[in-house]
Order: sequence, then C-alpha cells, then structure tokens
Amino acid sequence: MMHPTKYAAMLAAKMEKHGATGWLVNTGWSGGRYGSGNRIKLAYTRKIIDAIHSGSLLKANYKKTEVFGLEIPTEVEGVPSEILEPMNTWSDKKAYKETLLKLGGLFKTNFEGFVAHKIGKDDKLTDAILAAGPVL
Repeated sequence: MMHPTKYAAMLAAKMEKHGATGWLVNTGWSGGRYGSGNRIKLAYTRKIIDAIHSGSLLKANYKKTEVFGLEIPTEVEGVPSEILEPMNTWSDKKAYKETLLKLGGLFKTNFEGFVAHKIGKDDKLTDAILAAGPVL
C-alpha cells in the first residue's frame, strides 16, 4: 500500500494525461441527517449521469458551495433545480449549517495528517490538495 497522497498524484496525472473530468454525484441521502431526510430519487440520479455522458453538464452554469467549494450545476434537465443545492433540501437550515461546518472540520483535521508528506515537483501537488480542502 502507498500513502494516500501517492494515489492522489497518480489519479491527477492520469486525468491530466487523458483530459478526463471527474464528477462527484450524490446518489445517497439528502435533506437532513439519516432518518429525517430522503434518498435521492434514482430517476434524478440517472438524469444527472445522462447529462454527464452527453456532455451537457460541461456546458451548464455552476455555483460554488460554502466550506467545500464544490461547483454544483444550477440546472440539469429533468432534475428539480432546488435539489441540486444541498441546503435547499434541508428543512432545518441551522442544522444543515452546523452539519456542514462539523464535516468541514473533520476533513480539515484529517488533512493535517498529510501535510508532512510532500508529493509532486516542488511539492506543488501537496499544496494543491491542501488548498482544495474545506475553508472554515
């Protein structure tokens, strides 16, 4: 087994070499903690995957989320726009924000274990990975 940053470097190199894009698709829970939210409807997940495969998602308009800076599309054909923004699916906005900040803190703490492990030319990849982490 290699250090996780080595796998990150290998993935980044392959994606760059082949001009690949990566997509993070929530196919699981939305709208609250387990027990208070719902699973994303399979029909919506399929529409999002269809948009990735057709290339239409590459042309979509995006907005960045708080804390993680993820870029989420504002529209996907066949998917209600309100579910694309995670906070919109939570009835308790305060609980959403608390959960978001807690998760961001957990990621930040986890990232601290990788700071000393330098990869890439002039450690630029290490810096890029750390810069991509949550902003609290």
